[in-house]
Amino acid sequence: MRHTLPLAPQFYVTAPQPCPYLEGRMERKLFTALQGDGAEQLNDALSKQGFRRSQNVLYRPSCAECSACLSARIAVDRFRPSKSQRRVLRKNGYLERRASAPWATEEQYFLFRSYLDSRHAQGGMADMDLFEFAAMIEETPIRSRIIEYSDREAPRDDPHGGLKAVCLTDVLDDGLSMVYSFFDPELASDSLGTHVILDHVDLARSMGLPFVYLGYWVPGSPKMGYKARFSGLEVYHRGCWQRLTDPESFEADTHPLSVPPIAEQVARISLPDTRPTRREE
Repeated sequence: MRHTLPLAPQFYVTAPQPCPYLEGRMERKLFTALQGDGAEQLNDALSKQGFRRSQNVLYRPSCAECSACLSARIAVDRFRPSKSQRRVLRKNGYLERRASAPWATEEQYFLFRSYLDSRHAQGGMADMDLFEFAAMIEETPIRSRIIEYSDREAPRDDPHGGLKAVCLTDVLDDGLSMVYSFFDPELASDSLGTHVILDHVDLARSMGLPFVYLGYWVPGSPKMGYKARFSGLEVYHRGCWQRLTDPESFEADTHPLSVPPIAEQVARISLPDTRPTRREE
């Protein structure tokens, strides 16, 4: 029997589980598979509507009683580094960037493990082994890059090649999406996470791309507060992108009746037209 992919993506909802950002809350995700010839178009379209990619899945928070998680992006033309961010760039001037096809290495994994053990020892990725890490990096049906930041003056016998930070990045039609980044936890005072974001803004500008997608900003979550410190930030709220001029105006508390039912959320999603165009006679 011949099997074919459905003409339109099918959406599903995960079972509720404890929220990693706000204590005492439960999270739920709306998701769909990212596959087939139209994968890039679907990823581009849904990224503009608050979705994120994890391997071959696109997902967006769809919690029953909360809508605190807001997809965030930096508008490159409106971004101006703060004084402290300029200091970060100067402090990390010894780093050099190298972008390549998404291929996992042992050096990346060792840095990833150090980062998790120091920052997210109780998180959902804490038990990820080398093979699962490789799947996270390499299983992508779209245009992705692994971007490494290394000490250009590291000795040649350095077993880790001077690797200090890594970011898995998707190239969208309107920007760069930072899928996942990690860095050497022993260099916490160097603000490597901030440096990687700043470098992505510079990289997007050099490519003529208007946005850098950062993932989710969650008002009320200390883990996500740093994203509000970048100028030119926009959040996807109530079906459109809005400038984040006053972070305090967004609250984590949401009345349950203000969250649309799943069927209504799915009906509002705009899908790309992936039908092949007919040749002119």
